Amino acid sequence: MLGLIKLVRSTAFRLALFYLLIFGVSSAGLLGFVFWRSAGFTAEQIDQTISAEVQGLHERYRLLGVPGLTQVVKERSNRQSQSLYYLVDRRGRRLAGNIDSWPTSNADQQDWIDFDYNHQVGDVAEQRRARAREIEISGGYRLLVGRDVQQRVALVELIQSAFWWAGFGIVGLGLLGGLFIGRQMLRRIDAMAAASAEIMAGNLNHRVPHDGSGDELDRLAQSLNSMLDRIEVLMNAVRQVSDNIAHDLRTPISRLRARAEVTLMGDPSLEACREALEKTLEEADALLSTFNALLDIARLEGGASGPRDPVNLNEVIADVVDLYEPVAEDAQITLEVLPAVGSTTVKGDRRLLSQAIANLVDNALKYTGSRGRVWLKAEQSGKQAILTIGDNGPGVPALERDRIFDRFVRLDSDRSKPGNGLGLSLVRAVAVMHGAELKVDDGHPGLVVSIILERASEVEVQ
Repeated sequence: MLGLIKLVRSTAFRLALFYLLIFGVSSAGLLGFVFWRSAGFTAEQIDQTISAEVQGLHERYRLLGVPGLTQVVKERSNRQSQSLYYLVDRRGRRLAGNIDSWPTSNADQQDWIDFDYNHQVGDVAEQRRARAREIEISGGYRLLVGRDVQQRVALVELIQSAFWWAGFGIVGLGLLGGLFIGRQMLRRIDAMAAASAEIMAGNLNHRVPHDGSGDELDRLAQSLNSMLDRIEVLMNAVRQVSDNIAHDLRTPISRLRARAEVTLMGDPSLEACREALEKTLEEADALLSTFNALLDIARLEGGASGPRDPVNLNEVIADVVDLYEPVAEDAQITLEVLPAVGSTTVKGDRRLLSQAIANLVDNALKYTGSRGRVWLKAEQSGKQAILTIGDNGPGVPALERDRIFDRFVRLDSDRSKPGNGLGLSLVRAVAVMHGAELKVDDGHPGLVVSIILERASEVEVQ
């Protein structure tokens, strides 16, 4: 009983009833129109036939008088099965006709009469329906001319019966269809609700079932499963980041504590304390840098959006090169900008794009040996602008290129290099925020990183 109540209250059942109502009303209107036109057409034909006969008999009366009219009525009464006649004199005595008596029904304003009469079929008298017109003739004579309309009555009753049966059939089938559709929809929704409850209970590997039909519920289930897959990936990433933070920050924090203990246990001179404090500040700055990078990445991956102003990539590249030229000179590395090709103006956040380019340049300078080369280039490719940073250093193995943009990832050969493994993660977050594509290729030798952005239109630039 509760299941039936739940089914009747479901949205699918209500929608089925709503469409049933619309279909029922439209069907009733259509059938009603057909009934009205059919009944009206047959009634109009009968009235026209009676009027034509009345006109013909009136002409016979005008030419032959009452005796001639009586003779014609007798002749037609003997050979007609559908037409009805009844002629009486001024005293009401029957002169001719094929019905028993004058109808008792009252005539309307146009002298039309609807009545029942007895039709003799062999030895059986059958009551039938008729429609006639009454005519007053001079001298007190009266003539009734009509037609048997029993077939019309039967047709009307047949149409009415079909109308009601069709109505009951529509309602019955609609209710059954509504119950069936509601049951199917409710079964699938209950399955989705059960899966949601399972997931909320902590089983994040559970997924919403779908039958592959491609309907709206199936697409909803697939979307929910995609969302759950993404949530699972993010939660795994959070766990991994937490583990990485605990692992990578434990070492500098341990160094801070050990240095403080050594300082307290050693020579309490001012110079020793100053040196310990300076190294402590360096470690604290490194920790703050790590946390700030984590916050920036989390903010960008969380959907934060910066300004969307026109940014000329060549100008950003020039600023970054000016900043890193002294570092490149000290490391005896050539840092150069290749000539730009086409329009390289994009819409985005200039500060974040500068930071991403700076991180890529810093990474390239860090891993390119002495007398190496780092180059930057911006070029137009159709509706896109491609920013490329390359070097001729040792490069990255092909199997490791997908990992270098993850947080705290540092290759084994890079453990001795300074850094926290977050620079390239920030580059990826900036690229994602700008809707850009990030590509890593082999420089033969070295590494080539490309950021592919959508160019700003000329109207937006102006």
